[in-house]
Parts: sequence; structure tokens; C-alpha cells
Amino acid sequence: MRLKEKKAIVTGGGRGIGKAIALAFAKEGADVLVNYQSNETAAKEVVESIKGLGRKAICLKTDVSNYHDVQGMVDLAVQELGGVDILVNNAGMSQPALLLNMTEETWDRIIGIHLKGTFNCSQAVARHMKEKKSGKIINVISTAGLFGTVGQINYASAKAGIIGFTKSASRELGRYGINVNAICPGITATEMTTKVRSDEKLKEVYLSRIQLGRFADPEEIAPAFVFLASEDGRYVTGQVLCVDGGYIG
Repeated sequence: MRLKEKKAIVTGGGRGIGKAIALAFAKEGADVLVNYQSNETAAKEVVESIKGLGRKAICLKTDVSNYHDVQGMVDLAVQELGGVDILVNNAGMSQPALLLNMTEETWDRIIGIHLKGTFNCSQAVARHMKEKKSGKIINVISTAGLFGTVGQINYASAKAGIIGFTKSASRELGRYGINVNAICPGITATEMTTKVRSDEKLKEVYLSRIQLGRFADPEEIAPAFVFLASEDGRYVTGQVLCVDGGYIG
């Protein structure tokens, strides 16, 4: 097992890609704190699945945009799991609106969860990882952060910001043996992409851009996270890995 006895935090780990990552980590031997924001039932189901694999698991409702909430989450992981070796910054949501119609509240909420949340969680675990001289931080971005997208300027801006955060954090933290990378999933079968996958016109547009000609399942994205979280990825840092079926090209 590539993650035997490792301790991981997966934000937004109750559903979609986050759920697939948490389960993939557990299958490779990791104990996992499953963070969630709203769906406690889903998070508890993931915890039970992880325990069924013979690993420790806990779930915690945490607003990643809240600095003090995040500190409490990391403290709980250290207390209950015994530390934090891996952080996946996956928590996210979407509140679409065109630039000319977007409210300040909508802008702040998305930037807060995605970009500030990545900062809060990374800073909190990096302090712990620095003491151990090792750790893996994996941030989740989006093709929107690379290309932009109509109607989601807040989301695209946050994801683009995370790319810069990843590059900078890898330079700062490498001296402590901490790897910082980002993964860019393609359009994946999750709740967030329901409209794209169900609207026939949008579906046709996006599928035409994907070289493999189909949307991804969450379980197809998770192995990339296992790679970067394991010793196999020990010499990879500051990188953006696209797992998108050839969408970027």
C-alpha cells in the first residue's frame, strides 16, 4: 500500500471527486479526516466506508474560508489521527453570474472558499509538516482557471489564483520537504457539473473539446492524487497536472 499509516485531510470529501480521493487514500492505507460544509449524511457515509476498509476516519463540518474553523480542523486531525501527512484542498462550490450582474457577496463567497480556503488549510498544515520535514499538499483547480469561462468569473479567478499559490508555496515549502502541487480535473460526473452534462447544447460543446470524447468519473481522477500523495511523487512539486481527457490538449 502506497499510503500505509499516512494521515490525510480531504476538504469537500463527502461527495464527488473529494469522496473518490478519500476512498482511494484509504484503500492505499491512509487514515482520513473528511471535511464537509453542508451534507453531513454524505460525509458520514464516506467515513463508514473508510472504516470498512480497516482505516481510521472522522468527519468534521468546517467552513474552510474561516481561519479559526480550519485551525480547529487541523488540531482535530492531529489529536484523533496522529498528525497530517497529506492535505487535499478540494472544497468548493459554484455561484454563476455574469460580470455585470455579479454581487460582491457572490464574488467574496467563491473567492473565500476556493482561494482563501486553500490558504487557510495550507498554512495550518504546513506549520505541522514543517516540524516533521515532510508533507504533501495537493490543490484542486479547474480548466476554468486556465482558460476562463463565461458566467463564472469568480470561480475562474479563484482557480487561477490557486495556480499562483501552488507555484509560490512550493518554492517556500520545498526546503522543509513539503511538496505542493495542483491537479486540474476535467469535467467530471459530479453535482457541480450537472447542467453541463444534462443540457444537450452545452454537452455537445464540451464533449467536442475533450479528446477522449467523454466526461470523467470521479474514480478516474483519484489515482493522480494517490500518485502525488505517495512516495512515487516525491520529486514532483510546483506542478499543475491535468487529468482532463485531453481537454487542455
